[in-house]
Amino acid sequence: MASKIPQLQSKVNQASQAAKNHGASYYRLLLDQNKHYIQDPPTIEKCQSLAKQLFYTRLASIPHRYNSFWKELDHAKNLVKNRQDLNMEKVGFAALFGLECFAWFWGGEIVGRGFTFTGYYV
Repeated sequence: MASKIPQLQSKVNQASQAAKNHGASYYRLLLDQNKHYIQDPPTIEKCQSLAKQLFYTRLASIPHRYNSFWKELDHAKNLVKNRQDLNMEKVGFAALFGLECFAWFWGGEIVGRGFTFTGYYV
C-alpha cells in the first residue's frame, strides 16, 4: 500500500495541472456556448426578477402535477382491483422498486445522521 502512495500523488498532481491549464479555457468555452442564457448586466433586480419568474412558473405547474398525481393513483387502484391479471414479472418489478426506495430512504437517514447506524451525535 505504501508503494502506491507516490503513484497516487503523481496522478493527483497531473490531474490538478490539467485542471489548472485547461480549467479557464473550459470555463470560457462553457460561457460562450451558453451566452444566450446569461442576463447582461447581472444586477440584483434582474436576479430577483428571475427568481420570482421561477417561483410563479412552478406555482403555475401545480394543477398539472395535481392532475398527474390523481391519474397515477387511479392507475394504481386499477392494478390492485385487477390483481388477478398481474403476472409475476410485474409483481417482482414492483417489489424490487419498493425495496430500492426503502434502501435509498435508509441510506439518506444514515447520511443525515452523520454516517452513524445507531443514532445522532448528541
